[in-house]
Amino acid sequence: MRQTLTATAILALGAGMAQADYTLHILHTNDMHSRIESINKYDSTCDAEGEAEGACFGGVARVKTAVEAKRAELADANVLLLDAGDPFQGSLFYSTYKGAAEAEFMEAIGYDVMAVGNHEFDDGPQGLADFIEKVSFPVVSGNLDLAGEPLLADAVEDHVVLEVGGQRIGIVSALATDTVETSSPGENITFEDEIAALTADVAALEADGVTIIIALNHVGLNKDREIAAAVPGIDLVIGGHSHTLMSNDDEGTPAYPEMVEGTPVAQAYAYTKYLGHLEITFDDEGNLTEVSGDPMLLDASVTPDAGTLARIAEMGAPIEELKQRVVAETATDIVGTREDCRARECAMGNLITDAMLDRVKDQGVEIAIQNGGGIRASIDAGKVTMGEVLTVLPFQNTLSTFEVTGEAIVAALENGVSQYEDGAGRFPQVSGMSYSFDASAEPGSRISDVMVGGAPIDPAKLYGVVSNNYVRNGGDGYAMFKDAQNAYDFGPDLADVMAEFLAENGPYTPYTDGRITAK
Repeated sequence: MRQTLTATAILALGAGMAQADYTLHILHTNDMHSRIESINKYDSTCDAEGEAEGACFGGVARVKTAVEAKRAELADANVLLLDAGDPFQGSLFYSTYKGAAEAEFMEAIGYDVMAVGNHEFDDGPQGLADFIEKVSFPVVSGNLDLAGEPLLADAVEDHVVLEVGGQRIGIVSALATDTVETSSPGENITFEDEIAALTADVAALEADGVTIIIALNHVGLNKDREIAAAVPGIDLVIGGHSHTLMSNDDEGTPAYPEMVEGTPVAQAYAYTKYLGHLEITFDDEGNLTEVSGDPMLLDASVTPDAGTLARIAEMGAPIEELKQRVVAETATDIVGTREDCRARECAMGNLITDAMLDRVKDQGVEIAIQNGGGIRASIDAGKVTMGEVLTVLPFQNTLSTFEVTGEAIVAALENGVSQYEDGAGRFPQVSGMSYSFDASAEPGSRISDVMVGGAPIDPAKLYGVVSNNYVRNGGDGYAMFKDAQNAYDFGPDLADVMAEFLAENGPYTPYTDGRITAK
């Protein structure tokens, strides 16, 4: 497949160009989401039994082994190791150490540049500032106006230039502008249009004589495609945010890389499961002439680095007891994949929203809404540990109750499906109600057949709703909830609510019942 892709890329880029004289190898990761330990097939933490069976993937110890092996293999070549953002959030290592673990292991692995991801703002600007203080590699994002945020104004670079094998390599970057809705960057940071900001940064690099420019973005594959087509001067786009597996061996995935009007675009899934590897060649004028590669699956054939494993065990000791505590049992797998919970009714969405509604059933609440992006993993059949629950719901969100009109609820559902085609995290999982949506209709007119308690929703009626504090305060575009009546955002942690519901209904049987239908 590698030779076929190279030939295709050459044709796409045009034949008869100047003799190539510089080759660069790009190793890359994205959306690691605090998977410090290895993961199972559901992207949740793998256990010792899974490791013994050879059923685990990834983890930073495997990433270190794979990177060191590639560097040894390419000892005489030009190599860069890049990360396209979101090492934060997703496991108890983040909940406990707030980025310090991710910083330590990324520093030990030896990253050259990292892009800012949206979840780097989950604990506000301070969380990102603390991380940057702990690493020696530059952290970049070119479409953030940080002049009003003293914690980051001198910490995040617009773009950087690295010298690799005698060649100057420019790195530009953009972060999704809806980060103001998906995380907590605060009021002091202004987001600029991704394409406009990248165009300006590329022009600045070209004016400085840089001819090879890589965009290291955290905007999602669809926006990366737009950028590749719209921004002149970018030679390669390395992306993240959409958790997209791009591969030349797996059917149903975009090619790795995907050529967009002559510009290669690549991404390497998420959760430390893959290490991306691209080989790109330029002629003496900085024109891209060849590109090839494929992501490397970090499965049991990759032996985790022993020193890293020892450090993981040391850091994990204080939280191991909580992680291993068995809280319930499930009869079958509870599916909570990104592909399911951001596109359709999913079993994990039903579990979470049912648990929410059950918790406040004595308060007159009729409806539960959970953003699909807040669901981060599945749980396999058998005993359920608190560690698994916290991997599914890692954000430490609290239960929120409030009252809004039926009209506001329909508006919330419209918001939830408005970015369906992008797999956005705002997709609404629900309980106590049902709805249909037509993804082919224009955003804002996709929702129909909304039923509450078996009756059509009344636009004028005031309904009691339960959600999480992130959504209630306008996260993921749910601005219609910010001014809700009788709002209380300080309920129990959503993970505890789910764990207790599982315990009370065990062994739990996952299900879907048609509460969300696509037309």
